[in-house]
Amino acid sequence: MLLTLAGGTLFFPGLFALCSWALRRWGPEWTCTDRVMISTRLVSSVQAVLATGSGIVIIRSCNDVATGRHWLAWEYVWFLIPYMIYDSYAMYLSDWYRARDQDHAHSLTLRSFLSRNRLMITHHAVILFVLVPVAQLKQQHTLLYKVNGVLTLATFLCCRILLFPFMYWSYGHQQGLSLLQVPFHIPFFCNVANAFLIAPQIYWFSLLCRKALRLFDTPQAKKDG
Repeated sequence: MLLTLAGGTLFFPGLFALCSWALRRWGPEWTCTDRVMISTRLVSSVQAVLATGSGIVIIRSCNDVATGRHWLAWEYVWFLIPYMIYDSYAMYLSDWYRARDQDHAHSLTLRSFLSRNRLMITHHAVILFVLVPVAQLKQQHTLLYKVNGVLTLATFLCCRILLFPFMYWSYGHQQGLSLLQVPFHIPFFCNVANAFLIAPQIYWFSLLCRKALRLFDTPQAKKDG
């Protein structure tokens, strides 16, 4: 646990410094702003690949999606904490260099930075102060965990499933068609592609619903907790 935390604390800033050094050596014509922006994106890409890879390993190793456990899920939470802190600073650094290039560096206060990046900062803060404690303390029986589960279901339903009928409705509204008429007035491959895209979303949503039912089953929730 502490070793993973220390590793993440060294890894992400160290990778950022290494990328900046390499860009300064191989691309002397690039400005400091360019190097900071590219290095930030490279580190974020590496983190995304690591997170995706960890997710694939966990999924392939767990036979039961509701009760399966894997050591990597626990360890990666500790590895994620330093990244969220680093990334918040990296965002501020990127904004500072952009403002400097525009002769507005003196106006980039912490308050203005938070105001312009409130969604991303909120995202990082929720992961650090809500997701991490819940994942570490195994508080599946608490109200906070249940509220988070309901919000996850609602967000998944709206953004990954209802998005498809909304797209059809929007097209029908533009073309003067009803929702049921739209599939017959668009290319067949569009319907096939959308079917392939929405099918796994419905499957994953059903798994989330099953997990939610277990969550609100008090005896089982207490047992899991």
